[in-house]
Amino acid sequence: MKISLLASLWMILCVSVTPLFAQDKQTRPSEWEKVVEAAQKESKVVVSIPSSADLRTNLERTFRQRFGIQIESVVARGSASVRKIAEEARAGVRYFDVHMGGSESVVSGLLPEGVLAPVTDSFMLSEVKDPKHWWGGHIWTDNAKKFIYTSLAYTTDNIWYNGELMKPEQIRSFDDLLDEKWKGKMGFLDPRSPGSGASLWSYLREIKGEEFLKKLAGQKLVLGRDQRVLAENVAKGKLTLVMGLTYYTFAPFVKAGLPVRPLPTPKEGVYISGGSGHFIVMKDSPHPNATKVFTNWFLGREGQDLFSRAMGQGTRRLDVNTKWLSEVGVTAAKDVYSPEEYAKRENNSEEKIERVREPGAALARKLLDQ
Repeated sequence: MKISLLASLWMILCVSVTPLFAQDKQTRPSEWEKVVEAAQKESKVVVSIPSSADLRTNLERTFRQRFGIQIESVVARGSASVRKIAEEARAGVRYFDVHMGGSESVVSGLLPEGVLAPVTDSFMLSEVKDPKHWWGGHIWTDNAKKFIYTSLAYTTDNIWYNGELMKPEQIRSFDDLLDEKWKGKMGFLDPRSPGSGASLWSYLREIKGEEFLKKLAGQKLVLGRDQRVLAENVAKGKLTLVMGLTYYTFAPFVKAGLPVRPLPTPKEGVYISGGSGHFIVMKDSPHPNATKVFTNWFLGREGQDLFSRAMGQGTRRLDVNTKWLSEVGVTAAKDVYSPEEYAKRENNSEEKIERVREPGAALARKLLDQ
């Protein structure tokens, strides 16, 4: 009797309690939902981004619609933003949450300062954490493989010309740039400071040698650090061509119907770039929950598709279509190369910056400061 009574009581208890456990499991917010709720209370995330009106508009609108959180965009050339972030960090100011941009300025300007947090500390969603969603798995710029995440990989036509002043077949090799007829008519994004101009310059040093660069410097290059001004000079015919600029700088002029075109890749080929897709999270960020939400959204499918389209640069995410990039002279590495080939041709890692790009910049200062 006692055993039977106990069994009956146990069955009643199980029937009455099980639904409560089930309800609790269904209604208890997930860890992600808790972070999103906390991020909404923080109300914003401060993001340093490249100079692109399309990127700023689309980032701010889409992220606000998706999560109800404001993006405070700080728009500037990467090296300028990095200097500001480093100066504020030294003064004990924590204003920025995340930064995206070129690798060299971050490696040289922020990595030694000890102001970066491991990006993986902000990874929450499986579509970001799981390397199977990324071509080549997780790829890092820094040697420690945790502070600078490489979200993009692509090759690009980074010599643009005015279609009314020259024909593309006139330059089939980098050697053709040394023709006397181009003297004083070529611009170059200043290779003495970090950026895509320095990338191209150091690549030319690797494949063509220092003697070639001495001759190129003798072509009276028009140097500039303002990318828009250089692009506008080509669009308006003040320069025949410019080196070191890519699609997103020319996008407004292309859309306006001005005669700017990307030069087909010279026969020597080009390097594989990480472009503006080097992503970092600041240590002790002022909006830690909003930073986590932004990181997982930006490195997810929607964020990478938006970024890739606004910048004209190829993401490594396997679930984002990048075939259309051929229309703007860009090829995503995942559509053409193997990860092994990427390792040989990339020029944005900390190791390549120390071995290739820094000596290239030193040569640029030697030849161009005169």
